[in-house]
Amino acid sequence: MQSHAYVAIVTALALLVYLWTVMGVGAARRKSGIQPPAMTGDPLLERAVRVQTNTLEWLPVFLPSLWLCHLFWQPQDQTGIIVAAIGVVWIVGRILYALGYVVDPSKREMGFLIQFLASIVLLLGALGKAVMVLIAP
Repeated sequence: MQSHAYVAIVTALALLVYLWTVMGVGAARRKSGIQPPAMTGDPLLERAVRVQTNTLEWLPVFLPSLWLCHLFWQPQDQTGIIVAAIGVVWIVGRILYALGYVVDPSKREMGFLIQFLASIVLLLGALGKAVMVLIAP
């Protein structure tokens, strides 16, 4: 069970990053004076909403990929740490994406690329190991 602790911590941190983006929308609403359900009218609010929404859109790719990769590779000694480290890279990418996007949408690319690559590594790692398990004698 302890082998899952690193990945569980990364999962919780990823969810905290998502909550941070939700709070960013609230802060942008207060600053702009735009109340729900309105979503437009102030560029800061619109960017904050987009950051929050994009993070939410990526969570269903990232979280299952993180756990499937960990569960399929878990018997290896250091895999929990390696998979968790890739998860931390995803988190860093999301933070860079958010910070860049709120300032200027053209500054989101590096963060997006980092989190995209981390997600692909986890997804393909899980898929690859699942296929290996099926075809192994």
